[in-house]
Amino acid sequence: MNCIEMKSPIGKLTLVEDGGALTGVYMETRVPPEAARQRSALLDRARAQLDAYFAGELEAFDLPLEPRGTAFQRSVWSALVDIPFGETSSYGMIAKRIGRPAAVRAVGAANGSNPIAVIIPCHRVIGSNGSLTGYGGGIPRKKWLLNHETRQPSLTL
Repeated sequence: MNCIEMKSPIGKLTLVEDGGALTGVYMETRVPPEAARQRSALLDRARAQLDAYFAGELEAFDLPLEPRGTAFQRSVWSALVDIPFGETSSYGMIAKRIGRPAAVRAVGAANGSNPIAVIIPCHRVIGSNGSLTGYGGGIPRKKWLLNHETRQPSLTL
C-alpha cells in the first residue's frame, strides 16, 4: 500500500493505492497508518487527473478503483460514479437506483463512508429538498466542488 499527498483548492489530499488500484482519496489526515509514503505510476496518474479536474480540464476520471467496504456500500459508491459531472442526485434517488428504495438512511451512511473522495463523487448527493446535507469534508468543500462543477464562481476555503 502506497500513498502520496497533494495540494488542491479544497486542501491537502492523500491518495492511496494498493494492488494496482486506487483505494483512497482522503481529505486532511484520514490516512491508513499502514500506507507507505511512496510514489507509484498509478498515484502519479491519479494526481495528474485530480490536478486536471481542479483546473477545469477534466470531467471524468479514468482510474482503476477498489473502494473497500460492504457489498451495500460498494453498490452505493458504484451508483455515485454514474452521477454526471455538474449534476446532483438525492439519497432517495440513489436508494431507488440500487433497488433499495427504503434504504435512504443507509445510502446516506454509505455516502458518508466513501473512501475515494472527489473521484467517487459523494459531493454530488444532496437532500431531496435541494439542501446541502452532510459531507465528510465539510459543507464548504461540498459547496466548492459543486460550484466548480457547475462553473460557478468558487468560494475560497
